[in-house]
Amino acid sequence: MNKRVALILTSGTILLSVPLIAKQFTEEVNWSLRDFAIMGVLLFGTGILIELILRKVKDLKFRFIIGGAVLLISFLIWAELAVGIFGTPFAGS
Repeated sequence: MNKRVALILTSGTILLSVPLIAKQFTEEVNWSLRDFAIMGVLLFGTGILIELILRKVKDLKFRFIIGGAVLLISFLIWAELAVGIFGTPFAGS
């Protein structure tokens, strides 16, 4: 396995373990299995997509543009799911 892919998977796992550990100590972290699954797909999907961009796109300028767009879209999805900044039905109640 590529070292970058291993780093992506390890980083995603560590990031997902933070709310899991926090959930054990406080009632304020109210994540369900569905929340962990959605965040896992978002984290690992973004990481693997960035890896794919790094492998396939050779021009450094286009790497930054496409990678930045992927990160921006991922951030906006995360923000919508977290606090509902756009008011879509995906934000929940």
